[in-house]
Amino acid sequence: MGDKLDEIFALQKKFDEELFRIRNIDPIPWNEWIQREVLAVVAELGELLNEVSFKWWKDQEVNREGVKEELVDILHFFISMCIKAGISANELYEAYVEKNKENFNRQWGLSEKTGYKAR
Repeated sequence: MGDKLDEIFALQKKFDEELFRIRNIDPIPWNEWIQREVLAVVAELGELLNEVSFKWWKDQEVNREGVKEELVDILHFFISMCIKAGISANELYEAYVEKNKENFNRQWGLSEKTGYKAR
């Protein structure tokens, strides 16, 4: 099996292509697709919030499987947005690694950006 992130990207690309085919979806500019998918992510985040029992006034058990399902739904839309924006799995990985390094530097007070250093 190849790289898992590459595989996720390939699976999502295949799904998006099939979705467009069977739903007979007309192409629109990629930025408009991202707008639609951001709205879908917001809806999925609301579903995730319900799964983690944010209602302090109500007794509710957290369903780990439900949480996982909502996170996977969010990942589907996120990867689809990456593909539509022309961002590859490798490019996303490299950007993540660079941003992660910057985030550590901010916490350690080693960044050019101020106000992040932990006390």
